[in-house]
Amino acid sequence: AINGLVVAIAALILSSRLGAGSPSAGNIAELDAIAACVIGGTSLAGGVGSVAGAVMGAFIMASLDNGMSMMDVPTFWQYIVKGAILLLAVWMDSATKRRS
Repeated sequence: AINGLVVAIAALILSSRLGAGSPSAGNIAELDAIAACVIGGTSLAGGVGSVAGAVMGAFIMASLDNGMSMMDVPTFWQYIVKGAILLLAVWMDSATKRRS
């Protein structure tokens, strides 16, 4: 029940931001969610993350997204930049695990 409530609130916020409702509005949102968690310190290979780290990662991804949108960066370049940042975060995580 809580999940449905949170999804409904998120859908209302997204619809108000876009000014319309579209079934394909959140197609690539999982990239932002995964990148936020990895940037926040959660390992893709398993392990423990923190809520504070995930929130900080979400703030970083949201700031990056809004900044590129305000600069009129084309959408495909935004996806490339976000993917590159995700790859960098995963590479840094794996390099840190190898050393320890």
